Amino acid sequence: MPLDLAPAPQGRRSGRRVALRLARRDIARHKGRSLLIVLLIMLPVAGMTGAATLYQSSQRTPGEIVRYELGNTQARFSVLPVPSADSLQDPLNDGAVASSSGRYDPDFQRTNPADAIPAGYEVLPQRTLTLTTGVGAALVSLQGREVDALNPAFEGKYSLLAGRAPHDGTEVLVSPGLMARFHLAFGQEFTTSAGTFVPVGTIRDASAADSNSILYLKAGQAPAELAPGPLTRQSVSYYLVGPEPVTWQQIKEANSEGVGVLSRSVVLDPPPAGQRTVPGFRLHDNTPVLVSVYATFGLVGALALLEVGLLAGAAFAVGAKRQVRELALLASSGADTSTIGAVVTAGGLWLGSVAVAAGAAVGLGAAAVVVHVVRSTGSARLAGLHPDLLLTALAMAMGLGACVLAALVPARQVSRQAVLGALKSGRAPATTGRRTTLAGVIALAFAAGLLAAGWLLGSSTADPDRQAEQLPVVVTMLIAGAVMGVAGLVLLTGWLILRLTSRTQWLSLSLRMAVRDSARNRGRSVPAVAAVLAAATLASAALVLSASQQAGLRDSHYWGALENQAYLPLTVDQPLAADGSRRPPLRVDATALSSALAEALGTVESTQLITAPEGLRSCPEGPADPGLPARTDTSNCLVFSLATPQANECPKTPQGRLVDRADWRCRGSMVNEQPSDRAILVGGGEEIRAALGRDASPEALAVLKAGGMVVTNQVFVHDGKAVLQAKDVRTQGPAPSGPGTVPSVVSNTTLAAAVLEPAVAVPYYGVVSPETARRLDLRAAPTGVLVQLAKYPAAAEADAASAAAAAVYGQPGMPFQPEPGISQGSQWMGWSIVAAAAFITFSAAGITTGLSLADARTDHATLAGVGASPRLRRALAGSQALFTSGVGALLGALAGAVPALLLVLSTDMRTAVEVPWLHLLALVVAVPFAGASLAWACTRSGLPLSRRGLA
Repeated sequence: MPLDLAPAPQGRRSGRRVALRLARRDIARHKGRSLLIVLLIMLPVAGMTGAATLYQSSQRTPGEIVRYELGNTQARFSVLPVPSADSLQDPLNDGAVASSSGRYDPDFQRTNPADAIPAGYEVLPQRTLTLTTGVGAALVSLQGREVDALNPAFEGKYSLLAGRAPHDGTEVLVSPGLMARFHLAFGQEFTTSAGTFVPVGTIRDASAADSNSILYLKAGQAPAELAPGPLTRQSVSYYLVGPEPVTWQQIKEANSEGVGVLSRSVVLDPPPAGQRTVPGFRLHDNTPVLVSVYATFGLVGALALLEVGLLAGAAFAVGAKRQVRELALLASSGADTSTIGAVVTAGGLWLGSVAVAAGAAVGLGAAAVVVHVVRSTGSARLAGLHPDLLLTALAMAMGLGACVLAALVPARQVSRQAVLGALKSGRAPATTGRRTTLAGVIALAFAAGLLAAGWLLGSSTADPDRQAEQLPVVVTMLIAGAVMGVAGLVLLTGWLILRLTSRTQWLSLSLRMAVRDSARNRGRSVPAVAAVLAAATLASAALVLSASQQAGLRDSHYWGALENQAYLPLTVDQPLAADGSRRPPLRVDATALSSALAEALGTVESTQLITAPEGLRSCPEGPADPGLPARTDTSNCLVFSLATPQANECPKTPQGRLVDRADWRCRGSMVNEQPSDRAILVGGGEEIRAALGRDASPEALAVLKAGGMVVTNQVFVHDGKAVLQAKDVRTQGPAPSGPGTVPSVVSNTTLAAAVLEPAVAVPYYGVVSPETARRLDLRAAPTGVLVQLAKYPAAAEADAASAAAAAVYGQPGMPFQPEPGISQGSQWMGWSIVAAAAFITFSAAGITTGLSLADARTDHATLAGVGASPRLRRALAGSQALFTSGVGALLGALAGAVPALLLVLSTDMRTAVEVPWLHLLALVVAVPFAGASLAWACTRSGLPLSRRGLA
């Protein structure tokens, strides 16, 4: 009977089943290595899933907006801050103007929200009051809300946490934060400026944190003299209860009267985008920003999975090496090449499936726990558990792909090896890797092209509007170039290791052996070096982006004063009288205020009395009366500022974006700020040092003495002169550039000017001498005190200072809020990234070292047999870790820093380029040596002894 060599029916399918069965048995036989691979893939998938879920959980859904803001009511009517009748609010936010022409209408009169409520509804008002309570001899402020919080219509917005409902006019509800702040218990009397009350229950506001100090009063419990004051969004709002919904058309009509409306029906079913804008206004598109955010998440996730995938590849390589004899026997029994490779690949499929399923479950579970804990503590940061199914599925797909690809490379090597040679030696011969090297060169060239194209496209135009449109494409190209660059370096790692092997004569014995072992076992060493490379790429890119972002925050931060400096006014407004009339302002003694703060705080370095032109005082509201001067003995409607010469105007696009953020005309003090009562200071060298943080130069003092002005920004100076303008706030004119209005100029005075840039962009135009102030009739007077602290105060210290100031004012006055400067934790951001990268590098180096020691056990036995020192094994472990982490960290630093720099230079971050050289140096040098030290310390020095088997 002739031999039938035709393929068996469904033989390929049977081969796959055999591969899956063999892979499953190998996984069960090597549980430690399998668990390591599962954990490597599971952790990044869990991290990405958890991060995506928490990000989505911080965004309120329409249903949550309705529940937390409205409860069971139909709508909320409140004040909408608009300059004219042609403005529209955000349908989901009644306090934000989404569309407006910016035209100022001096005849526009805002309607009281109570007068705009349609008929047929039950109205539940909520008023916000500013209350005080005594703490020792001082007064501290707290918030009061006059609202029927336990009304069934507010179910979902307000909920009773503990205690009971009030029964009479002396009992009240409070927030948990108020109970904790003043150490109260139910039934204990609590005295405030609204009266003495007894807390009997605690309330949770779903839209605010429990830590806030709030006293909930019912109508009639607050005295009449505690009226909310001027009509503002924070003072009064009205909730409507009824069967009929409030429509978008009704909201637009209310917006035209200066009233904002949050409607249940509109939030749940928003109007089309075309109905959300006024004529002549282009709706701002946030798509580029969202694309950038998701692209950043994608880059981080891709590099993280690439890193762990490469580590898993090293584990698969060692496992495949152990399977060589078994697979060779399978090949000799007739299995084809694809079936042999599928045995190893199927292991990646099994382990990857388990890992991504476990990772998604762990990520979702961890996010659910975080949301539950945050919500149970009363924080409003997380609205609810919102799984991001798209990003979760993407993370699972990326994790499964990383695991399968990690198994694919050793699978191909094993399937292509010589069967007879494998049966004889039990190991796969080393491959030359020429194709891999060529592929790496091509990938690296392609990456360079993508990076160059992305940078050129981002730099092809100076128009910020055009740059915003190109942003998604630019970011995508740069991210693709970064990933392709990492892939190219990974493919070239084997070639680099071979080149380094030929240059190791000058190294120590342990380093020479480690390098040569890496070259001989590139199936294990290449994934390990590449894993550290990926981790270092991610860390270096994060370092550059973080440092540049912090530099941008420093440039754009609004400085109310120097760092750790507070300003306290000497004149404060008193509460309105019972009949609603204004009381005369209260003036306090500067010495008493400074002494009180010095006693309350032990960190006061200095205090400085600030003198400035007379501020706004008793200025009538509404259009200017031609018969009433802008300034009289009893009133003042003038503010002073510096004019910006036309040549120094900051260039902007038609949409209001800056043409060039690095332009000196768009930077520095008071460029985009409105003048305040203390924008122009009166004094000399001491005032300059206290307010600007710099000593006055001889030139500045000479100009000051000659009747000129020391100016904080070159923008306001032209040909050595500055123009001091007086503006009448009762009259408004169009802004020089862009939409909006500004007070009309009533006088211009030209002064000689000397520029002295402050230490930071503090909100001062500059300083004039007392003689110049009298000559210009600025009516200068002491306005406040600058208090310089040695460090930023803790919350308890700030409360003590606020209480001390309140005792001097005799009322809550201004809270003590020093200028914090840039975020206090930002300086640790870079080192945190280095620490995270070090942890990943140590893990990668540890896994690599462990695999190499396990793989080279017979070689070490040979060393022991020929009399090698026991310490050599420890030295080999340290050298292996140093070589792996050193090469990977150096290549990764280059692969991450370059694309990150191009990303910064190609976007609107280009004005804040900063390279953290110290952090990068620690990443490239300190981390590898630390990893080598850990490997040396954690490895047993004894060399194994075993009987060598014959091949």
